[in-house]
Amino acid sequence: MRVHLALFGAVLTASLTSSVQAGERLAGPVPAEVMRVIDGDTLVVRARIWLGQSVETHVRLAGIDAPELRGKCEREKTRARAAREALAALVATGPIALSAIEAGKFGGRVIARVETALHEDASSALITGGHVRAYEGGARAGWCGLASVLPSAAPRRLADQNRK
Repeated sequence: MRVHLALFGAVLTASLTSSVQAGERLAGPVPAEVMRVIDGDTLVVRARIWLGQSVETHVRLAGIDAPELRGKCEREKTRARAAREALAALVATGPIALSAIEAGKFGGRVIARVETALHEDASSALITGGHVRAYEGGARAGWCGLASVLPSAAPRRLADQNRK
C-alpha cells in the first residue's frame, strides 16, 4: 500500500509540474513561513496561496549557487554548512515573501526571490556575506579548488545584522 501511495504521489507531482507552461512566472509577493532550511540555497516553506489555503514546497533561492553539503572535498562541505547557517540566520527573523516564482527543473520545487523582514533579497545578502556565488544557469563551477571565500565570522555577521 505504501509503495502505491508513493507512486501515486510521484505521478501527481510530475503531472502538476508538467502542466506548468515553460517560462510561466508568478510575480508575487506570496507570504510564506519557513518550515526548515535544507542547505545554503534551498528552503521548505508553507506558502499562503489563498484564504485559508497553504501549500508546503521546496524553494530554491534564485540567482545563487551554494556549496553542497555532500560536496567533493571537506572545504566544500565546511562552506556548505556555513552557507546553511547563514541562510537560517537570514530567515529566522520571521515570515518571508516569495516573488518572481518559477517552476524548478526538479518536480515539486520552485525557484524564487526571497525577501525577509530585514533583507529585500536574501540571495544578495548571502552573496555579500561570501557564502554563495551568483548563478544565472548553465554549468556550475566546483568549490574545492577555490581560495577560501568564507570568512569565519560571516555567519555571525549575518546574525548580528538580523538583530539590528
